[in-house]
Amino acid sequence: MSKELKVEIPCSLIGFLKMSGTSAVLCLYLFYGLMQEAETSIPNCIPRKTVKYQNGNIKTFMKHRLSNFSTLLVNEETGTLFVGARDAVLALDLEDISIEKASVYWFSSQDRQQDCIHRGKGKGEWENYILLLHKINDTNLYVCGTNAFHPACDYMVFNSTDAHLQGKAEDSKGKCPFEPTLKYASLLVDGELYSATSNNFLGTEPIIRRSLRNHLRTDFKTSWLNEPSFVHMDIVKESESNPDGDDDKMYVFFTETAVEFEFYDKPLVSRIARVCKGDLGGKRILQKRWTTFLKSRLVCSVPELNFQFNILQDVFLLKTAGWQETIFYGIFTQQWGRLDISSVCAYSMETIQEVFSKGNYKGPVTMEHSHVKWVVYGGEVPIPRPGACIDNFARSFGYNISLDLPDKILQFARDHPLMDNVVNPVGNWPVLLKRGSNYTRIVVERIVGLDKKAYNVMFIGTDNGYLHKGLNCNGEMFIVEERQLFRSPEPVQSLKLSSRKGLLYVGSPSQVVQVPVSLCHQYQHCLDCVLARDPYCAWSQASAACVPVAKQIGDMQNLIQSIKYGDVSKCPSLGT
Repeated sequence: MSKELKVEIPCSLIGFLKMSGTSAVLCLYLFYGLMQEAETSIPNCIPRKTVKYQNGNIKTFMKHRLSNFSTLLVNEETGTLFVGARDAVLALDLEDISIEKASVYWFSSQDRQQDCIHRGKGKGEWENYILLLHKINDTNLYVCGTNAFHPACDYMVFNSTDAHLQGKAEDSKGKCPFEPTLKYASLLVDGELYSATSNNFLGTEPIIRRSLRNHLRTDFKTSWLNEPSFVHMDIVKESESNPDGDDDKMYVFFTETAVEFEFYDKPLVSRIARVCKGDLGGKRILQKRWTTFLKSRLVCSVPELNFQFNILQDVFLLKTAGWQETIFYGIFTQQWGRLDISSVCAYSMETIQEVFSKGNYKGPVTMEHSHVKWVVYGGEVPIPRPGACIDNFARSFGYNISLDLPDKILQFARDHPLMDNVVNPVGNWPVLLKRGSNYTRIVVERIVGLDKKAYNVMFIGTDNGYLHKGLNCNGEMFIVEERQLFRSPEPVQSLKLSSRKGLLYVGSPSQVVQVPVSLCHQYQHCLDCVLARDPYCAWSQASAACVPVAKQIGDMQNLIQSIKYGDVSKCPSLGT
């Protein structure tokens, strides 16, 4: 797909600073006019095939009076899909989700509901929306819900046919959102809950917190978090086989109002932040606060058009054999514009590490009229590097834990959480672009084709209930197919993958659906099968059918597949 499309935008989002009077108004008109022109110039991936609902081999779970199936947890070991819904946790069969193994109902008390009403909340808001489901082991889960704007968490015990809560519900503000519409992220690692949400009823105190054992949190400063909308959190185990003795890190993804740009409207930016697993806070400065919190701007753009996708919708971590090859995939949409345009960008650990371990810091500078501007910090940076994990270099100075760090380093870390360097995507370009769709959720699976090459297959949900299967081969982006997931349009709220089963699970406001990763049988002829360029499928000359590669045993020479080129020259003949 060509990238030779250029529209110059002199008043781009990144370059448009505060102006006054007529010049600002004229520039705004020029900006929006040129942006509309740029929108129509964005490359567009058109699905090669559309699979309607009735042909999608879909299995469905619905239950009377249950809704908001927004939280899914796959347990491959027990063959169970756990579903968080309004007032309930469900355990479904991973092979066939229409089979319910067990269920637990967790209602808000009448006192909680009355308090919710007194605070001005209406019907539908005083229920208990289950938003956090975390596996402790094969028989125990950590479960959290909104609990009528009084977040609560409890432990759930599950066996193959029964489930129950332990009845140890605890106040959990800062762990779970107060309401289901707020975006959040959470992770349970080695008995510690890491969460990114709001710490108060009004949603005005954003927080990234560690709880259950060693409690830490972010500072309530706009330089740390400025009206964030949290999206995702994940761990990268960077301590494994690390010659520098570095620590594991939690990465948090969110969109927030930028402090470094000045606009008439609030400019939103996407962020990646990180904290270290071994962080214990500071002794005097940053007590019970992260000493390793750093953040950077996440860039996803079409550089030739100076077109920015600045609102992050979802992130997926593609894990590999070595953490160094880890890739984050992010879904983005735009803040301004009249068209629905979505993009997917990929980010390498090498680039992310480079920014946080070697990049420059930004710092606040007070201008006239007490105005604060964020600029690249040009002064002396303390040693060891502020915001870094405790590693061998820090230990060589006698700093074995974060509590040992001197005030000078902690003060710098507190006042300089923002990196000047940005995190650019792999190839400095999106791996997928789609006009006319709002992407909401993504999962990615690495598949090895018959050519022995690895292909990262993207499964992406939309706000109107479709699933796109996309690839990027050496810069060429394409969508193999789109599938209609529901009879009537509704948004994809959650999306999970079982690689063992070869199945995808999708949650929406009214139901959960299960679909296979491939529908090879839909291709009736060799040409259709090969031209689909689906890594999961190949044409079997022996059976004269398009078959799932993973289910084939024996001689693979019988199979025809051409993912990179769509080469049909090996097909027997047209129509066979």
